[in-house]
Amino acid sequence: MKQARLSRRVFTQAALGSLALPGLALAQADWPARPVRVIVPSSPGGGTDAFGRILAQALTEQTKQSFVVDNKPGASGNIGADIVAKSAPDGYTILVASNSSLGINPSLLKTMPFDIERDLAPVSRGVMAPMVVVASPATGWKSLKDMLEAGKQQPEKFFYGSAGTGSPVYIGVRMIEDATGAKFTHVPYKGVAPAYQDLLSGRLQFMFTDLASIEQHIKAGKVVALAVNQKTPLLPNVPTLAEEGYPQIRAWTSFSVMAPAKVPPAIVKKLAAEVGKALRNPAVVQRLEQQALIPVLDTPEEFAVDIRKEREHWGAFIKKNNITPD
Repeated sequence: MKQARLSRRVFTQAALGSLALPGLALAQADWPARPVRVIVPSSPGGGTDAFGRILAQALTEQTKQSFVVDNKPGASGNIGADIVAKSAPDGYTILVASNSSLGINPSLLKTMPFDIERDLAPVSRGVMAPMVVVASPATGWKSLKDMLEAGKQQPEKFFYGSAGTGSPVYIGVRMIEDATGAKFTHVPYKGVAPAYQDLLSGRLQFMFTDLASIEQHIKAGKVVALAVNQKTPLLPNVPTLAEEGYPQIRAWTSFSVMAPAKVPPAIVKKLAAEVGKALRNPAVVQRLEQQALIPVLDTPEEFAVDIRKEREHWGAFIKKNNITPD
């Protein structure tokens, strides 16, 4: 009798499960059927926020459902990323984050509130943001060579700023020092905006930062562009670090899309397709170009391999140079 009751229970559970499957499949097929929350783990006004809002608007127009940006800054991006990592895996909470959060934090921070590989699913690399070495005109530096000679002749005399040791802005300068032998002094800030104020006033001598946020000051002649990490039509006459003889300096900024790890593959695939469609839209591409952002057209599988290699790249340099959190 006990065996019969057990069999009936198993049968009932199996039947209910089979009935639920079509509903689940339908929910996945209909995604998005309601507004989607887009977590941006930084304050409004930065590059991550700019990309998040451009993408959210494009996805809203494409899917006819609202994609709403929700800024959750703090803890080097971990607060916002943790919200997504612990969200319901239904595709209605997604993450737009920089590679500081996704590529650098796991190697830099001793403890993380979540495991990036276990708790987040890669969707798309999103966009790359070219980086540029800029100097205060007060330095008199006209080229990267001038800056490096100054850093060798008078080690640690010249100052640069960043949003902290967990950023490509900081690690990029450490890579320049490692490759060239020049030495500079770091000044940490709570964001690049206050660092720019000191750069423009001459209290900082240089920065290695993203072109998107510094371009207006280059155009205004308030800073001098010395080198870029990759060719860009926005600065066609500025040499790359590789052209200057330093191909080993590999620092970059990107803004990418992730979802909770257990989101059904069908929804991840559909979200990735919608992101790809947005990044191919000429109107969106034009808006991104105005922000000095370059679309990366990849698949979730390609991005997963790429971000894993990136974490290894940052991690090896962080370990070699004993870089620790601020």
